[in-house]
Amino acid sequence: MTSALGSVPAGPGTASRPGGVDPARSVRPRRNRRGRTARWIGWLWVLPALLMYGFFVLRPLTLTVQYSLYRWNGIGPARWVGFDNYLTVFTDRDLLKIITNAFVLIIFFSFIPVALGLLVASLVRRITTGPGGTLVRTVLFLPQVIPLVAAGIAWSWVLSSNGLVNQLLRAVGLDRVTRPWLGEFSTALPAVGVIGTWIMLGLCTILLVTGMSKIDPSLYEAARMDGAGPIREFFAVTLPSLRQEIGVCLTVTVIAALASFDIVYISTSGGPGIQTTVPGLEIYRLAFSQRQVGLASALGVVLMLLVLVCVLPIQRLTRGEKP
Repeated sequence: MTSALGSVPAGPGTASRPGGVDPARSVRPRRNRRGRTARWIGWLWVLPALLMYGFFVLRPLTLTVQYSLYRWNGIGPARWVGFDNYLTVFTDRDLLKIITNAFVLIIFFSFIPVALGLLVASLVRRITTGPGGTLVRTVLFLPQVIPLVAAGIAWSWVLSSNGLVNQLLRAVGLDRVTRPWLGEFSTALPAVGVIGTWIMLGLCTILLVTGMSKIDPSLYEAARMDGAGPIREFFAVTLPSLRQEIGVCLTVTVIAALASFDIVYISTSGGPGIQTTVPGLEIYRLAFSQRQVGLASALGVVLMLLVLVCVLPIQRLTRGEKP
């Protein structure tokens, strides 16, 4: 006698295996287990880097925020002061002047090198594809290879009272113009900015030349067929195609300007007065010379926030695919 269940026809999944087992259902759990295992193995590979990042970046950052809420000389007991250190940063005239100096350096470290880099990159775009391309790229990138300390020492000699700049000015009869460029209140900060321009120009030019080499030549041909000249061609084809490269240049150079320390410390030590003092140098002085660790930490946190405020809009504006 046949049971009622035996009269039910087998479905498509049960016909291939005895007992009605679906092979697809048996394979799916194994794939899920393999996927979870692969993810755990991936995290294990990343774990050493995460530990290093947490110990050397996140931990010091957290301690800096903690120290900024105390008045502490780095040795004795710390006293809780809340946000008094931040209030000092935003109300002290000298500290505000120091922060302003960093924003002035952005003009020399970022905007001028990017503008000159676009011009130089346009001029050398064809040379870089010839036999002299390697030499041109090496010469342009040389300031990035030279240590900043060495660059600061060299430029201190060039801009001194008897340096190369003043010797050239005297040679052409401009004795009245000569001065200690790094020692006068009116010229010290622009002189430091010139050093930054020289250092950052090579990096910006190399990045922009590389970006120009990736532009489709047919875009230039189409622009010429429409009657576009060199200037119109630059603004219609070259500049829009370099949006991402310009964003990288601005990001790197703005961070370098706000976090500058080496060049200023070697060339002027922040003088005359505080005319060339920048936040990085002042943080060093407050923490290690004046033993005001809390105030130095607060200035460091403010500097980090200023970097984010300046960099995030640049990333947002320059984000997107090339045309």
